[in-house]
Amino acid sequence: MKLDVGLGVGGDHLTGIEETARAAEALGFAGLWTSETKHDSFLPLAIAAAKTERMTLGNSVAIAFSRSPMATAQLAWDLQSLSGGRFVLGLGTQVRAHVERRFSMPFDRPAARLADYIRALRAIWHSFHSEDKLDYRGEFYQHTLMTPFFDPGPIDHPEVPVYIAGVNTRLATLAGELCDGFHVHPFHSPEYVEQVVKPSISRGAEREDRDPGSVELATSVFVVAGRSEEETRGQREAVRSQLAFYASTPTYRTVLEVHGWEEVGDRLSGLAREKRWAEMPKLVTDEMLGAFAVEAAPDEVGPALRERYEGLLDRVALYLPFVPGERDEFWRAAAESVHG
Repeated sequence: MKLDVGLGVGGDHLTGIEETARAAEALGFAGLWTSETKHDSFLPLAIAAAKTERMTLGNSVAIAFSRSPMATAQLAWDLQSLSGGRFVLGLGTQVRAHVERRFSMPFDRPAARLADYIRALRAIWHSFHSEDKLDYRGEFYQHTLMTPFFDPGPIDHPEVPVYIAGVNTRLATLAGELCDGFHVHPFHSPEYVEQVVKPSISRGAEREDRDPGSVELATSVFVVAGRSEEETRGQREAVRSQLAFYASTPTYRTVLEVHGWEEVGDRLSGLAREKRWAEMPKLVTDEMLGAFAVEAAPDEVGPALRERYEGLLDRVALYLPFVPGERDEFWRAAAESVHG
């Protein structure tokens, strides 16, 4: 199991990425991931690629349907070349409202559309790396023109790994059918991964005669690791609030069903509709907190992660902001203990 770190993408985020990427690699992290909320997720990775040598670099995640497959293929190709083969393209579907109303793009049948999108990417990359004619004709995407003027040509590491993200079974199944990895949502428990995610990936892999073990599982983990009782209490309540938000979302009800907590999800959804935000964390019990988060002393976080996820997941990152110069000993100890 590898321990990764997530890059912050808030505020004037680009100015500090060189220092953050270098520090993350020096502390021993295996990978560095960027999300796509307020800012683009590809540009920070270009900066990080030029300033690091060994870490895996990837999106967790880029929104697929906001871009043409050709635009994404070009970005991924350049990052794979710049990083010397260390790039992982992570894709997510987002939800209908954001795709249609924020990006003004189509969202019909997202799982089928994403499958077509990935096949289109691989056809484009094959065209870049070979002299074969680009002639992809899928259900949603068609790419039939590539001239020398627009062709970036071959690179040393043409096999770009593709991960996708999801919560429910259809996208996990698609990962088994077609992808190199699957981003498990931070709102998860080991039981959910074991009972829902892994069987879905296995079903998809079997359909395409693939080895389900070839699909890497990655996630970020809620962690409570305060240096004092007061700090621990504050972190615990912050995580409780975040869990209440996720549990109120009907899309994530599958996670609650594993534990028989659907009624809590329904009550949280009702409070969210009424915008009674302050009341929501009170419904997240200590038992739920223990199911969805790791709580340990700062120097025991690494062993706690290994005990919880070794043999279950391939990569984990902490759902905590990584800032160089802040708690470096904590981060170093976690990385060293996870990596053994």
